[in-house]
Amino acid sequence: MASDTPLNVLMVGTGEYTTGFVGGGASGSDKKVGVVGLTLFDLRRRGKVGNLSMVGTSGGKFPAIREHLSKNITNVYNNLDTSFESYPANDKTDPEAYKAAIDALAPGSAITIFTPDTTHYRIALYAIERKIHVLITKPAVKTLAHHLELLAKAKEHGVFVYIEHHKRFDPAYADARFKAQKLGDFNYFYSYMSQPKSQLETFKAWAGVDSDISYYLNSHHIDICESMVQTLGYTPVKVSASASKGVAVGLGCDPITEDTISLLVHWVKKSDASKRATGVYTASWTAPQKAGVHSNQYFHYMASGGEIRIDQAKRGYDVADDSLPNGLMWYNPFYMKYAPDEEGNFAGQGGYGYVSFEKFVDGCRLVNREGVSALEKLDGRGLPTLRNTIATTAILEAGRRAIDEGREVGIKEGEGGAWDVTSTHHPG
Repeated sequence: MASDTPLNVLMVGTGEYTTGFVGGGASGSDKKVGVVGLTLFDLRRRGKVGNLSMVGTSGGKFPAIREHLSKNITNVYNNLDTSFESYPANDKTDPEAYKAAIDALAPGSAITIFTPDTTHYRIALYAIERKIHVLITKPAVKTLAHHLELLAKAKEHGVFVYIEHHKRFDPAYADARFKAQKLGDFNYFYSYMSQPKSQLETFKAWAGVDSDISYYLNSHHIDICESMVQTLGYTPVKVSASASKGVAVGLGCDPITEDTISLLVHWVKKSDASKRATGVYTASWTAPQKAGVHSNQYFHYMASGGEIRIDQAKRGYDVADDSLPNGLMWYNPFYMKYAPDEEGNFAGQGGYGYVSFEKFVDGCRLVNREGVSALEKLDGRGLPTLRNTIATTAILEAGRRAIDEGREVGIKEGEGGAWDVTSTHHPG
């Protein structure tokens, strides 16, 4: 393909992250006009993206989604084109509509997957086998076995598979990852990430049943930690976990839904097993409704030669508004900046949410231009590709199993990318 050929993209999933449309109207979160759709509509305006399509399970939602996008994007950003083909038809409901939508794509096109975690594997596999590039929201998949199978299939079919770990592109986090390389041996990492209880309304259909808060939010900081320490030669070897319950169940979620999950991960330096480190990753979706921030997010990294602390919840930017329930909000325009520029166009191209998608689009176009040799080049750039996120999936699966089985769970990294998650002895 020519170097300037725009990338055709199918958006799989029509909810909050794709359109900002939830429960018949704009999301009550900080993503009222979504992230995926808006970013791709703007990348189409800039010539990097070509035809756009969208698929859900219920075609009956599309008239309202189109009206929502027209009102909140087209009318706000200089008549930005929000047109797209949709699947299934407006009068149809089809849980497997993604197959027809993917079949309509030519090889070398791409899809984005923003659907419940349990569906990622089968949707991604269907696309990969048809030589379609794939972006998957985090977590990539729920099991290490599925991760490794997708990795093998992606290599076989010569496609780019990218996990949307956008925190890698947060300027503060990215700078911290760079500085960590000069602080010596890894010793300790603690992270916390939360969202308010209102999110459980958005996710009630699958929260705690199809997936848990560790997969949903701990995946961010586990990936950040992995990307900081894998270049230092550290690998995870065992995981224990603890979960709290009661709040989500009291709000009407499934009785198995946990509120907060903490994973305790033991890391070892491969070249010197006497050097060990500890990672503690905590995530919750039962934070207070009136905390003033949509997402608390911070970490503490300690190494032999120094430490790093980051608190990215409040960003030093607050707005007092009498129309808000609690009057005061701390916003995060560094993720997605929705204010238009002086000419009325969307101006959030520097937001790390946008940057994450643009890097995927650029990677797909590179592979289409240079062929499969570009895949190794993209892995080498440290992007969140399937190959570069194996340990994150291993830790998440081990954490889930540690809770379910009530025991410590081991992780083994073998030669040539042969990873394994295995139950180990009872603690003590």
